[in-house]
Amino acid sequence: MTDRTRPDLNALLAAKGFRDWIREGWEPDAEAVEIPPGAAEAAAAHRARLAAELPGRRIALAAGRAKVRSNDTFFEFRADSDFVWLTGCQREGAIVVLEDDKAVLYVPKPAEPDEADFVGDANNSPLWVGSAPGPRAYGEALGIECRPLEDLASGLRGLNPAVLAGAGVDPMLDAFGFGHSERLRTVLAELRRIKDDWEIGQLRGAVDATARGFADVLAALPEAVRGGGERWLQGTFDRRARAEGTGPGYTSIIAAGPHAPILHWTRCSGPVNDDSLVLLDAGVELDSLYTADITRTFPVGGEFTAAQRKVYDLVHEAHVAALAEVRPGHDYGAFQEVALRVIATGLHDWGLLPVSVDEALSADGQQHRRYIVCGTGHFLGLDVHDCAASSPGAYRQGVLAEGMALAVEPGLYFHAGDLTVPPELRGIGIRIEDNVVVTASGHDLLSAAFPSTAAEVEAWVRAA
Repeated sequence: MTDRTRPDLNALLAAKGFRDWIREGWEPDAEAVEIPPGAAEAAAAHRARLAAELPGRRIALAAGRAKVRSNDTFFEFRADSDFVWLTGCQREGAIVVLEDDKAVLYVPKPAEPDEADFVGDANNSPLWVGSAPGPRAYGEALGIECRPLEDLASGLRGLNPAVLAGAGVDPMLDAFGFGHSERLRTVLAELRRIKDDWEIGQLRGAVDATARGFADVLAALPEAVRGGGERWLQGTFDRRARAEGTGPGYTSIIAAGPHAPILHWTRCSGPVNDDSLVLLDAGVELDSLYTADITRTFPVGGEFTAAQRKVYDLVHEAHVAALAEVRPGHDYGAFQEVALRVIATGLHDWGLLPVSVDEALSADGQQHRRYIVCGTGHFLGLDVHDCAASSPGAYRQGVLAEGMALAVEPGLYFHAGDLTVPPELRGIGIRIEDNVVVTASGHDLLSAAFPSTAAEVEAWVRAA
């Protein structure tokens, strides 16, 4: 990678001949902002919902800044989800100021060739990192008043900090004393629970792209077995995600053999064998930043063993029972409770619980959770674990409503070293995860095209 250390740049900037020559002979950058169709209109509607919730409040929200990976290298920038929900903008360093129906978006202005930062700012200059649109282009694309970020100070002049809610970390906001507002984050999270038609369309597109990624992975199994291993499959899915969107919506989990029970196996560093189960938990994040979150567990050889099939069938039974509980007016916890009861009953029938099913399900029992310490679902949207800042009463203690998007994901995880289970079950991990949207009468299974039963999954693998 090109060394961008400051001493070299300072030496260049000190050379008059270089400064005079570098500022001449450049064509103007062709400014263009590409946003997903409908994003600007959806963002305007979202701002109206926030204004109705917090009338008369002045609000500042930042897109954020890329995090340093080491020294002068950065992780890829990903804009703050609340900021994107309200603006449709993903420009690093941008800040929006809102008050009722008025919104002003402040966007960094790219350095011009006659400015020192054209050479000196190796992290942001178009010379170093490529051209970036300025305020005019963003204003036209998003249908929002847009000004240079340098005007933020005058835009905030006279605003009373007592009535300004800030959220997000950005040096510009910090300089004005506008810190993080938990209240604003909670309000936005709870508004974002209900997806509009445009958002549901984005989720549907993300699920469809993810299905193509899963198909790519199945087709790549022979190469993984030949030596590519889990990393080959991870790269296979992530390539699809990058081609159809920004990339994976979270770090893909590709867990083969004894890694499958490890809930967050993101190392993807192990082998894939013909007799392995592979647990694939992955989702494509579209350019709009809406992501899918799908899991399927499949036998590399195309057929479950008897022990694997036994575990898979129990998880599938729990999954079907959980989906039946996803409907408006039901408690959020209902689908999780029924899934865990099915699992606890199955574990008891297999002789793996030291107590009765009812005692295991009691608040002071929970013995069955040894084999499923994670939850069985969560909200889904711009974030894979969406709306996490919601209050308990609006989330896990709340009630499902039309427009809520969920991932439903029961599973069983028998670690390879767990001596409480018989040898034939050790190292088996099964998860089935689908994405759904609550409708007026039930739910829409966005991932209905994914095989679900054991027989369907076997046929899926064999046909790849």
